[in-house]
Amino acid sequence: MINFKEDERLAKLNHSCAHLMAQAVKHLYPNALFWVGPVIENGFYYDIDLGDKVITEEDIEAISKEMKKIAKDGKRIVRNEISKSDALYQFKDDPYKIDLINRMDENEVTISTYTQGDFTDLCRGPHVDTVKECKNFKLIKFSGAYWKGDVNNKVLQRIYGVCFDTEEELSAYLQELEEAKMRDHRKLGRDLGVFMTHDLVGKGLPMYLPNGYIIWEELENYIKEKEKKLGYKHVLTPPLGNVELYKTSGHWDHYKDNMFPKMEVEGEEFVLRPMNCPHHMMIYANDIHSYRDLPLRIGEIARDCRFEASGALKGIERVRSFCQNDAHLFITPEQIESEFTSVVNLILEVYKELHITDYHFELSLRDPEDKVKYHPDDEMWNMAENTLRRVLNDIGIDYVEKIGEAAFYGPKLDVQVKPAVGNEYTLSTCQLDFCLPAKFNLTYVDRDGSKKSPVVLHRAVFGSIDRFIAYYLEETKGSLPLWLSPIQVNILPVNNEYHLDYANEVYAKLLDAGLRVELDCREEKLGYRMRDAQTKKIPVSLVLGNLERDENSVTLRLFGSEEKRSMPLDDFIKYMLETIHNYTFKLTDED
Repeated sequence: MINFKEDERLAKLNHSCAHLMAQAVKHLYPNALFWVGPVIENGFYYDIDLGDKVITEEDIEAISKEMKKIAKDGKRIVRNEISKSDALYQFKDDPYKIDLINRMDENEVTISTYTQGDFTDLCRGPHVDTVKECKNFKLIKFSGAYWKGDVNNKVLQRIYGVCFDTEEELSAYLQELEEAKMRDHRKLGRDLGVFMTHDLVGKGLPMYLPNGYIIWEELENYIKEKEKKLGYKHVLTPPLGNVELYKTSGHWDHYKDNMFPKMEVEGEEFVLRPMNCPHHMMIYANDIHSYRDLPLRIGEIARDCRFEASGALKGIERVRSFCQNDAHLFITPEQIESEFTSVVNLILEVYKELHITDYHFELSLRDPEDKVKYHPDDEMWNMAENTLRRVLNDIGIDYVEKIGEAAFYGPKLDVQVKPAVGNEYTLSTCQLDFCLPAKFNLTYVDRDGSKKSPVVLHRAVFGSIDRFIAYYLEETKGSLPLWLSPIQVNILPVNNEYHLDYANEVYAKLLDAGLRVELDCREEKLGYRMRDAQTKKIPVSLVLGNLERDENSVTLRLFGSEEKRSMPLDDFIKYMLETIHNYTFKLTDED
C-alpha cells in the first residue's frame, strides 16, 4: 500500500487535511485544544483535548460534514512567520502549543503558523494552497492516546484520516483498506477458531484453540522434518534461566529492558528467557568436541517471553510469549560459507513450497561509530560482514545493507515481509556470531590438537511460529493449503435418512487414512451447510447422495469454486494423500 510519508505530494496534502479536520473540530467544539497532527505512513492523525468528551461515530460524521463545508468554501492557506516571543503570546491560552514552542530549538528564532479562514495553527508546513484541495478525504478511525505517549498523562482523542487528490484515488485506497481488514489475522483468527486472548490471562498472551494448534503442530512437524534431513539435533530447554546466564552472554547489559523483571527464589535470581542462545551454549559446553563433530546443529521449538509495551501488542504477530523455530549451528570458521549457504537455501526452499513470494533480504551490519552497542572487535566484525556479503553474492541474492541493525554480537541476514495489515517485519533470520562462544569459553579440538573457539550461526526460518501463522493467515486470507488446514474434508449427506450410513462409512475411511475430517449431518438444508463450509474455508466438501452411495464414490466441491466433480472413494483418498505429501499449495478443479 501507499506510504503517505514518502510521497511528497500526499504528505503535503494529508498534513493540510489534518489542519482542515482541526478547524472543523474547533467549529463544533470551541473549547477544543490540539496537540500534534502529523502525517504518518497510512495518512494523518490529530490528537485533540476535548475535556471529558469522548469521540463517537456520530461525532465523526458531524466532523466530516463540517470539513466538506469548509473545503467547499475554498479559503487560501497562508503561511506566517513570527518570533518565539510572539508565538508564546499568540498561543498563551493553549498549554499544548506552549509546550511545543518551549521545546523548540533555541536557534529556531522564527516560528511558522498557517492560517485558513478563522483557524490558525502552529506548524512548520509545507501545506497546499487552498483547503479546497483537501476535499477528497475520509476519516478512518478514532481512539484514545496518552499525551506524549506517557501513561501518566491525560488521554487525548486521536482521529485518523486520509486524503487524496481525486475521488477515484480515495475510493481505490478505501477498497484496499477493506481488503486489508478482511485479511487481518486477528479477524481471521477469531472467525476460524485459531486463537483467543483474554485480559484475565494477560495482554499479549495468546491461547491457541484446537484449530490453531493443528496449524501449529503441522508447521512444527514440517520444519523439524526438514531440519532432521539436514542433520539437526533437537533439544528441549526451560523457558527461564538464572540471571547470571544472561550476564555471561551479555544479554543482561544489552537486552534487560526487553525482559520481564527478575524473580528471586531461594537466594537465586531468575528471569523468563527472551531468547534461547545461552541455553544452547550450555548444551554445547556439556561435552568435549572435536573438529570432526562440527558442524553441530542444535534446534528447538522454544518458548520465549519478552516485555512488549501494551500499545505494540497485535494479535499473535507481536506478543509477550511466543515460540521460536530456533537453531544454533556450532561450526568451524572454514564451514561458515557452506553452512550459511545451507541456511539461506533452506529459507528459499520453505518459501517456495509455501508460495511466499513478496519478500526481500536485508544484511544488517554494525555501526562502526557505536562503541557501546556492539562487541568491540573490528577484525571480527570486518571478517564476519565480508563473509556474509561474499556468500550472498555467490548465491546471487539481491539484498540491501542496513547499518546499525546488527545484533550486538554479530551481523545478520533478515528476510523482510510486508503483511496485509501494518508495517513490514522480519520473518526469517540468520546471524553470525563470534562473540558468545568466547563468552562461554566454548572450544573444540582442532586437527593439530589445539583448542579453538567455534563460530555460531543463530537462525530461525519461521522466526516465531506465532508471527508466521499471523503472516500466513493474512497472505492466504485464511484459505490455507490442504496439508495445513485444520479441517481438510467436510462430509455432507444430502438426506440423513438415506445417506447418513454411507456418510459414516466415508468418514471412518478418511479418518483411517489420516485425513482431518468432519461430518455435517445437521438437520439443515444442503445449500446452507455448503455455504457454512465455505465460510469456514474448508478445502474440500463431499456431497453424498444416492449415486455416491450406490457407486461407492464421492462428489467433491473445492473451496472458492462452484464446480463439482465425482470420483471413486479410493481414488479420492489417494488424490488427497498425494496432495498433502507434495505440500501442494492449492487444489484445483483440474487436479
